[in-house]
Amino acid sequence: MPQVSAAETAAEALAPLRADPERAAVLTDIDGTLAPIVERPELAAVPDGARAVLAELSGRFGIVGCVSGRRAAEARDLVGVEGIAYAGNHGLELLLPGDSEPRLDPSLEGREGAASDYLEQLDAEALLAGGLRVEDKGPIQALHWRGAGDEQAAAARAREIAAEAGKRGLEPRWGRKVLELRPAGGGGKDAAVGALIGIGKFTAAIYGGDDRTDLDAFARLRRLRDEGHLEAAICVGVVSDEAPADLEEESDLTVEGPPGWLAVLRALAG
Repeated sequence: MPQVSAAETAAEALAPLRADPERAAVLTDIDGTLAPIVERPELAAVPDGARAVLAELSGRFGIVGCVSGRRAAEARDLVGVEGIAYAGNHGLELLLPGDSEPRLDPSLEGREGAASDYLEQLDAEALLAGGLRVEDKGPIQALHWRGAGDEQAAAARAREIAAEAGKRGLEPRWGRKVLELRPAGGGGKDAAVGALIGIGKFTAAIYGGDDRTDLDAFARLRRLRDEGHLEAAICVGVVSDEAPADLEEESDLTVEGPPGWLAVLRALAG
């Protein structure tokens, strides 16, 4: 039996989107997927080639959207492409084309400051000395330890904080050397995907992601397909040495790093 190449497998998977692009959604994570991972989030950059292909796709496909843990406005500034949607703070914020301000998840009402209030009770100097840098993302507070002098010790302290935060009604979410604390309920990349797909009558969708939170987006796409809302759902894992162990097994296709995902986007633009 002849072997099927990876290129042939990818072409077959992308066929439902290319057959009717106006009824297809192209959704992507940013950090680690469009943009290479860097030590500090503020140093991240989306390559010009990725920016150009997103702009091209936005003119052909029903919707193109970036789903990020960053704040929606920050995600838009980083990617720099008008005419596409941005779901920020893991789905707690949504910026649709033409929006000047993000729409907040209604579940946040009255709890916008819960995570920051909790962190204010901790010793900020001790956190920094322990290798944990705080990133203020409004309703979400992130603790980073990439590049810490002792990353293992910093991760252990983050686990202690996560356990205590859970008892205070916050929801810990883990990423690549980052812990995010958020009000429990609402949001999530799964919710972001559901909101973006719900904007139009789409029959096919693709999502590319590299981290544990992207598995939630994969699950939502598959549920939409299984429930009959989509005819085709393609989940693309952007693999790296830091990718979660189950990313590959949960993916329909896998690619190596942001260059591999860019090749998929270019194939869609083809």
